[in-house]
Amino acid sequence: MTQPFYVSPEQVMKDRADFARKGIARGRSVVVLSCLEGIALVAENPSPSLHKIGEIYDKIAFAAVGKYNEFESLRQAGVRYADVRGYSYDRVDVTGRGLASVYAQSLGAVFTAEQKPLEVELTVAEVGHDVGSDHLFRLTFDGSIADERRFVVMGGAAERVAEAVIGGWSAEASFAEAIQLAAKALRDDRTDPMLSLEVAVLDRSSETERGARRAFRRISQDELAELLAGPI
Repeated sequence: MTQPFYVSPEQVMKDRADFARKGIARGRSVVVLSCLEGIALVAENPSPSLHKIGEIYDKIAFAAVGKYNEFESLRQAGVRYADVRGYSYDRVDVTGRGLASVYAQSLGAVFTAEQKPLEVELTVAEVGHDVGSDHLFRLTFDGSIADERRFVVMGGAAERVAEAVIGGWSAEASFAEAIQLAAKALRDDRTDPMLSLEVAVLDRSSETERGARRAFRRISQDELAELLAGPI
């Protein structure tokens, strides 16, 4: 009688992690960074309709790299969670920390129980009253969660892009300066000087100045061209 093929649990987890990392490494980079006016989200994305950055709730945004169908399903689930919680309790009860915890549980469950892990890496961004109260939660394919400060870089060239961002980041930077810094970091070492960028912002002054709850605003290509052409 033949013996069943045996693979140790440690090797199974390692193989799943390697598989997920390779898939994520093929994705184009995303930069999420706090600045004086709020949080800027900048993604290298050649598609005008398949977004890597999206709105979740009043002051919460979502950014991702990896397989589009997988992270888009997570984004939609996050919107449903936020809507139900805000309706059942109160809008202030919907927090980036709570949403990140739900995502961590989902990612961890898939990584340990399913044959194929999700090839995604996520950032949940929640804008606060100042840079110190901004929350940037980074989630990896295995459900690990980290509360980052200042900025998050995800994707294939994350280490190189992060080094470029570190050198120029400032808590006093405006949206324009933050977007220019992210674009420059994404452009470094590339033969093609033109990048297809998807850009959005979480404006921390949205409630006080416009009387609106929603802080998320997507930047059009025309506005982006003006921001990148302006002085640094």
